[in-house]
Amino acid sequence: MAAEAGPAATGGPDEYVRRVRLPADRRTPAAARAVVRSVLAEANLDELLNEALLLTTELSTNAVEHARTELDVEVSADPAGLTVTVSDFASGPVDELTVGVCNAATEITEVAERGRGLLLVDHFASRWGTTYLPTGKGVWFRLDRRSPDGRRGDAVTAPAGDPDGTAATTAPSAGAMSTLMQTLPDPYAEDPLPDFATNLLTRVAEMVGAAGGVVRLDRGDGQGTQVLARYGRQPRSGNDLIRVPLVVHRPYAGELELDAAPTAYARPLAVLTAERLSLHLENDRLRRADVRRQAWLTFLAEASELLAQSLDVELTMALVPQLVVPRLGQWCAVHTTDEWGRLRLAAATHADEAMLPQLHATLREAGPDSIQARLREASRNGTQTPLGAPMEGFAVPLIARGQRLGTLAVGRHQRHRHDPDEIAVLEDVARRAALAIENARIHAERRRIAQTLQQSLLPPVLPVVEGIGFAAEYVPTGGDADVGGDFYDVVALPDGRWLVVIGDVSGKGVQAAAVTGLVRDVIRVLAGDGKPLPELLPRLNETLVERGAGRYCTLALAVVGQGEGDRLDVGLHLAGHDRPLLLRSGGGPAGFVGGGGTALGLLDKISSPPSEITLGPGDCLVFYTDGVTERRRGRELFGTSRLRDAATPLAGYPADVVAARLRATAINFSVEEPRDDIAILVLRNDTAG
Repeated sequence: MAAEAGPAATGGPDEYVRRVRLPADRRTPAAARAVVRSVLAEANLDELLNEALLLTTELSTNAVEHARTELDVEVSADPAGLTVTVSDFASGPVDELTVGVCNAATEITEVAERGRGLLLVDHFASRWGTTYLPTGKGVWFRLDRRSPDGRRGDAVTAPAGDPDGTAATTAPSAGAMSTLMQTLPDPYAEDPLPDFATNLLTRVAEMVGAAGGVVRLDRGDGQGTQVLARYGRQPRSGNDLIRVPLVVHRPYAGELELDAAPTAYARPLAVLTAERLSLHLENDRLRRADVRRQAWLTFLAEASELLAQSLDVELTMALVPQLVVPRLGQWCAVHTTDEWGRLRLAAATHADEAMLPQLHATLREAGPDSIQARLREASRNGTQTPLGAPMEGFAVPLIARGQRLGTLAVGRHQRHRHDPDEIAVLEDVARRAALAIENARIHAERRRIAQTLQQSLLPPVLPVVEGIGFAAEYVPTGGDADVGGDFYDVVALPDGRWLVVIGDVSGKGVQAAAVTGLVRDVIRVLAGDGKPLPELLPRLNETLVERGAGRYCTLALAVVGQGEGDRLDVGLHLAGHDRPLLLRSGGGPAGFVGGGGTALGLLDKISSPPSEITLGPGDCLVFYTDGVTERRRGRELFGTSRLRDAATPLAGYPADVVAARLRATAINFSVEEPRDDIAILVLRNDTAG
């Protein structure tokens, strides 16, 4: 069937004509088929359905792929047959639409791009041709109804390039072609590709009379080339084979191979099959890539969460190799940089624990070609650096906030090298690990500063005084990086007596610590000058009002001196602080003593009524802060009643035992971390009765 210049003219009252304009997208072939199907139904030409739909699909698909413009589809039917014209709006020749059999000598890729579409048109259409318009170009075909002897309205001639008519007589039917085009993967199969490829390969092999065929695929996952589908016998080597590469993106690669002569129809049909298979393989690649990226995102999120949970430097560095191995490499080592720029091995692990000694020995080796030299280069340059044998891999610098902390070295997988996705994930892990290490270092430094500052606000040791026992317990709040406002002190007075102090400054942090230090120093200075408590407290209040930055302080002060006989006289002043607990050695319930007062730093004038207490041998006076009574278990408080009940059985015990037991009771009241500092100070008469 030779190509003609334009469609044959039709007319008459029984003519059915439809014209539609369709966008250039993947849904266009289906829309064009719908138009053709409706016209055939109206004209009662159902016998032409298979051929008409097949050729309409080919022309519309070719136009969408090559022209990439809107399409005009005109369908005209009459009692004698059907004419379909597909026109686009692109300028230029119709090179892409040259008949395939005319290109038998071209490369297979050229046949795939230029000859497949009109090869089918040339075989099935009664007539076909091209049209050129001022706005673009198009292709038309005519299908005539068959005569009673089975022939179409015009005699079928052999295609150009096949004068003996062999290709025409062995060409597949429209029904077979439609079945091939409509072969789809099973959407419910766990892995639909093998069955789909086998089905597709079987159909095309039977259509071209191939004795065997195979589809090979390499997914680039280190498993090598595998057989995805097989038909008949193993294809023989030689020039009579049809080999078509699968058009897929890296890392996928593969080919379709048929044990059949490359006839005018066999090769284009193999190309068509390879194209359909390639499309679904590409979808599989994208799906697998998406699943893999989702898995990497989940991995990075989990790694970030684990790293964020640790604020200990050593634990964080030990955690990093455990996250990397074996998912991202055979081994991993974290090196940190000291203040002189030297690398120190902080943590390392290997997928095979038996290889750990060898890994450590290799990492310790020195020399210009050693791994240590490569690691120093990576740390100095701040770039990814490959590592040579025997521990092949690469090193990524650990950089956080512009500071180089060290390197993360990772060994290659046992079966394959790292792909670009894995390298990107490792670099991301290195960034997150560096930030976690830096955060842990900052927290450790902050904790060290807080502990040092807290220790400076408390006496290093309590004085040892004959006849008087002192003991204290201090538990900082759960956030040990903050400085609390609780403090206690025991100060020697010029007259030989002792001043016992326990207090609580509002708030936490550096500002609270500054006020705590101010209160403690003012008390020591005024007490050292011999100021009595009724004078000391107003002066301290004035200082806090002027310099306390809006913070206030509660205080309990007691002056302890030798009384008559074996007794101790205690002068107690409370400035808004909780009343101390008195334990008598003779037994009986513990009781609270002292009167209320005004907290310091709130008002210009304060009141602090004195209380006189006598401690006999073995008697204790227990001072505490509100961190004890306000210890929480859900909504329940430890409270003063529990404190009194816990202290009553401790009557007669040494001061250090009383303090330790009360601390343990308060802490064990709840599994939560303390929300406030806990301070307990015990004063006991240690004279023998």
